[in-house]
Amino acid sequence: MARCSDRERATRLNTALALIQDHESLSAAAAVLVKKYRLSKRQAYRYLEEAQVQEGPVPLPDRKVTFTVKLSHGVVEALRKHARMKGRSLSELVTQALEAWLAKGRGRG
Repeated sequence: MARCSDRERATRLNTALALIQDHESLSAAAAVLVKKYRLSKRQAYRYLEEAQVQEGPVPLPDRKVTFTVKLSHGVVEALRKHARMKGRSLSELVTQALEAWLAKGRGRG
C-alpha cells in the first residue's frame, strides 16, 4: 500500500480533529474516517490519537510539482552523496537550499 502525501496526511489529521470534536466516541469518529478515506480501523485510530495531541488544525503543505533542471554530473553526484549522509531526499535538500537562497533576496526579477 502506498503512503499518503504530506498534504493528504494533514487533511486526514484535520478531519480526525474535527470528528473528535463532533462525535461523542472515538469509535464513531473512527468509523467515519474508515469510510471517508478507506482506511483500516487501526489506521483511523492512529490518526485520531495523533489528532488528540494537536493544539489545532495542521497547516496544509504546498502542493508539490515536478520541476526538471539540468545540472552537471558532478553537482548531482555531490547532492546524492550529501543526501545519503544526511538521510534526506534530493527534493528536501534542493528545496531547503532554494528557499534559503530566495529568503536572502538574491533572486532576480
